[in-house]
Amino acid sequence: MRLLLLNGNTDPAITGLLATRAAEAIPRLGLAPAEIVPVTAPFGAHYISTRAAVAVAGHAVLAALAEHVGRDNPRRFDAALIACFGEPGIEAAREVLPIPVFGMAEASLAAALAIAPRIALLTGGALWVPMLEEFALLRGHGRDRVLVRGVAPTGDMIARDPDGAVALLADAAAEAARDGAGAVVLGGAGLAGLAGKVAPSVPVPVLDSLDCALAAALGSAPGVPPRVVQAPQIGLSGDLARLLAGAHA
Repeated sequence: MRLLLLNGNTDPAITGLLATRAAEAIPRLGLAPAEIVPVTAPFGAHYISTRAAVAVAGHAVLAALAEHVGRDNPRRFDAALIACFGEPGIEAAREVLPIPVFGMAEASLAAALAIAPRIALLTGGALWVPMLEEFALLRGHGRDRVLVRGVAPTGDMIARDPDGAVALLADAAAEAARDGAGAVVLGGAGLAGLAGKVAPSVPVPVLDSLDCALAAALGSAPGVPPRVVQAPQIGLSGDLARLLAGAHA
């Protein structure tokens, strides 16, 4: 299997971190071997942490997917993974791509709720808390099922000093467990690979959002929904314009 791992942030260091963690996770999770092709969003925020950055990243994600998975591109992928926790552009990508598209938050919600009836999403950056609450609510999960917690350092800060963030994340995860969460997801590209270090201090399972997304992408073979007819658009990259023009074919 060939999987496109798309970092919606523009920080290549985060892309490198994701690629390394994915290579480590696949055998650890018992998944079938796969070729992981990491790609960084071509424009937008260094690390997504605001609503405006999410909106820009949605366009960047579509542009990158069009470049690498477009109809005229000879490079072929079996699936794509939007590897940032806000999943910018994921529903739009599913409208137009000829392959399945997976996201870290969506996969994490499903995996954690399979373990416990009430879970917590824990991420970096306080501004993500209301955005992820809305994300869960749109998928039918209110605060009675999904607690959302954020620590002060943003995900890129945590990625630069992961060991320094472990105690902070462990304290926040343990507090979520005391508040009734039966599983905690460490959500975000910058937090990839930290679940194993946080878990010993937390009395409930701690899940890595990248692990969850890889398991979803590599462990199943979902069908691809019919693509939606797109109205003509202007000002887009050639790859994206061609992808949208052929989305109904």
